[in-house]
Amino acid sequence: MARPPFRTGLFPALPPERFRLTAALVEAFHRDGFISGIPVLDATQLAAVRGAVDRITADLERFEPRLYEVEAAHRQRPGEVVCHFLGGFLVDDVLHDLIWHRAVTVPCAQLLGVDRLRFWHDQVFAKPPHHPGVVPWHQDYSYWTRTAPACHITLNVMLDDADEHNGCVHFVPGSQHWGLLPKLPFDAPVEAILPLLPAGARWQPVAAPLRAGHATIHHSHTLHGSYGNRTDRWRRAVVLNYMGPDVRVADGTAPLLRGVPALPVGAVVAGAHFPIVLG
Repeated sequence: MARPPFRTGLFPALPPERFRLTAALVEAFHRDGFISGIPVLDATQLAAVRGAVDRITADLERFEPRLYEVEAAHRQRPGEVVCHFLGGFLVDDVLHDLIWHRAVTVPCAQLLGVDRLRFWHDQVFAKPPHHPGVVPWHQDYSYWTRTAPACHITLNVMLDDADEHNGCVHFVPGSQHWGLLPKLPFDAPVEAILPLLPAGARWQPVAAPLRAGHATIHHSHTLHGSYGNRTDRWRRAVVLNYMGPDVRVADGTAPLLRGVPALPVGAVVAGAHFPIVLG
């Protein structure tokens, strides 16, 4: 296995076996569509990633041209809409190295059932103290249908202790089996998806509280969302999205992400922006 192109010394290339999930966790993922409490960052790594996120969020206007996207609704109404941006790995060496971290890539590949794992894109969500912003209930793949087949997975690592009071992620167990639901705007009401659920769907959300440095991993069709921050504490997270090595372009009318060279329909999603990070 080739050594990842690390730019910092934060994430040593430890043996992959160290990060493989137990059979019980794999079974839980396939049953519920998510697992929680996965250790990803030690104290030194956590401080470095948190610092990287803070540097970017404190100066979003300067970084915005080099990022894939800064959520437009947040820019218009920062006091109401959660801070959300894509492409932090493009502008910061710590976030660049994080996408190759084997504590992330090994379990994601294992749950996808692939030997080689490709990076899709990263995200940052930041809820300051007492910020009312929510993330509406959604399925990630509803925003990713420009790529196919659906062979994607998401790891959400918390940079602060997260619970129901400061806006931890909630999931609906088993919802990965409900088929693809409509895509909703990022600033939609938190429960806007409810009238769109399939007949007979059991709406039984569960909270996934996490300690800082730990992560959830979820299926691309699992419904999830989060509520506002009612505390004096921050709630920051880095989200890392991956896919199988042979996922292809399903819509070639525009680049997959801003600033990325356009690829034709049917082409493998590949190139410098979408590296193989494991295998």
